[in-house]
Amino acid sequence: MQGLLHHVEIYVSNLQRSKEFWGWLLEQLGYEVYQQWEKGQSWKLGETYLVFVQAEERFLDVPYHRSRVGLNHLAFHAASRAKVDELTHSLTERNVAILYQDKHPFAGGNDYYAVFFEDPDRIKVELVAPQN
Repeated sequence: MQGLLHHVEIYVSNLQRSKEFWGWLLEQLGYEVYQQWEKGQSWKLGETYLVFVQAEERFLDVPYHRSRVGLNHLAFHAASRAKVDELTHSLTERNVAILYQDKHPFAGGNDYYAVFFEDPDRIKVELVAPQN
């Protein structure tokens, strides 16, 4: 287990909005609610969990941008290309914009089947199918 990712904690601008978005997505990927408190919530899969915490008002004046120093994106394994397609359809139904639509689902390359999109704070998220 040494070296495996234990958890990731992300501060968000609107906890309720992030819980709705991430809760739906993570539960589609097999995560379960792990911890809940007034200012945050986490979801866990195996030994790894993701934590979302409401940022304090005084830190909300500069919005997140993935091109600044810090986290660029989170990428998750999908079970199959069919699962990527299913989630792409569900994301579209939920009015989540798909990034790189002109190259979708091969925006990462000819042998890289994935969907790219953003969370409510514009953190890029990626779901990647196994290679054939």
